[in-house]
Amino acid sequence: MSSASRPRPRRSRAVLLASLTAALVGTLLAGPGATAPRAEAAPAAFTHPGVTVSRNQLDFVRAKVAVGAQPWKGAFDRMTASRYADPNRVPKPRAVVECGSYSNPNIGCTDEREDAIAAYTNALAWYTTREERYARKAIELMDAWSAVIRDHTNSNAPLQTGWAGSSWSKAAEIIKHTYPGSWAGAGRFATMLRDVYLPEVAGGSNSNGNWELTMMEAAVGISVFLEDKASYDKAMAKFRTRTAAYVYLASDGPLPKTVPSQNLDTRDKIVKYWQGQSTFVTGLTQETCRDFTHTGYGISSLSHIAETSRIQGQDLYGTDVGERLRHALGFHATYEQGAAVPDWLCGGSVHLGLGPVTEVGYNALHNRLGFAMTNTQALTERTRPSGSNNLFVAWETLTHGDNPA
Repeated sequence: MSSASRPRPRRSRAVLLASLTAALVGTLLAGPGATAPRAEAAPAAFTHPGVTVSRNQLDFVRAKVAVGAQPWKGAFDRMTASRYADPNRVPKPRAVVECGSYSNPNIGCTDEREDAIAAYTNALAWYTTREERYARKAIELMDAWSAVIRDHTNSNAPLQTGWAGSSWSKAAEIIKHTYPGSWAGAGRFATMLRDVYLPEVAGGSNSNGNWELTMMEAAVGISVFLEDKASYDKAMAKFRTRTAAYVYLASDGPLPKTVPSQNLDTRDKIVKYWQGQSTFVTGLTQETCRDFTHTGYGISSLSHIAETSRIQGQDLYGTDVGERLRHALGFHATYEQGAAVPDWLCGGSVHLGLGPVTEVGYNALHNRLGFAMTNTQALTERTRPSGSNNLFVAWETLTHGDNPA
């Protein structure tokens, strides 16, 4: 009898029952609605500059500023009048940056974040004006840090690395791929991102969701700069899973989705992780009842990664990522605009302060895709031109305000 026609041995009822039980237990331990990670998100060839802002977007900004059009000219003036564009700024690099909870200790933390924002600020100013002094200042800042930094330590090291790494990669993308002058230290800067920053953020976090979203923003940006497809895919997979677990949609079911590694396998655990919030409505985030400021960090990184992905050829705005971003913006903008807080939400009291984080998502979802987003529009227009949160968000009215590119 051939192997093809030979009857297969029957599995015993006990073995079948054990297999089914193991599969069911595994599903339960993964948490309700766990999202399967996506493989192969990286493009065949990376687009540069391509971290949060593209060459076409930069060209649009440059043209608007040149003719004094608003809100871009006002946004540019605010940026160049800030301390981040100070031509006399002196970088303050450290070999080891030590960052604790709530900046205690703060040994080089503020210096690193703000030098990174300054590098990005000067890179934007370079592209907009073509004044070489801006490009040289951005290079000076990047070279100073890449010459000495070796490590990040203490409890906030992953978050600090994510904040600084996000700005460094945006600055480096613009300078490397648009400045025709010499940047002799570009290779050393790439080594810094690869050896000091990427290992700190690539593994993700089981802390509050803004941590992992910020860390994945840095990992995605660094991967684009390094043209590291494997790291890009890994970061995007973590991002998709965390996004689904960070912003609730009614279609998720009675409970929010979870990240499998956190083992949030009961309703009580999920409610505790969601800051004690037990009523789940579309647009609510895991940190809404903590405060809107940390929620804004998460929303901002979500939008930045979605924008980078779009530039790299995979538009996530038409997926659940875009839907979650749209509803999160609208939900929080409603209360930022003064709506009364119902008793079921955070015990009837929220801590406002979303920050300058609406422009990227609003531009993509309202201007490109046509969603009304009335509350988000009102908040965005009221707070223009947006500045910086002095952590990792900067000048987004300039780069993304009503930008069709």
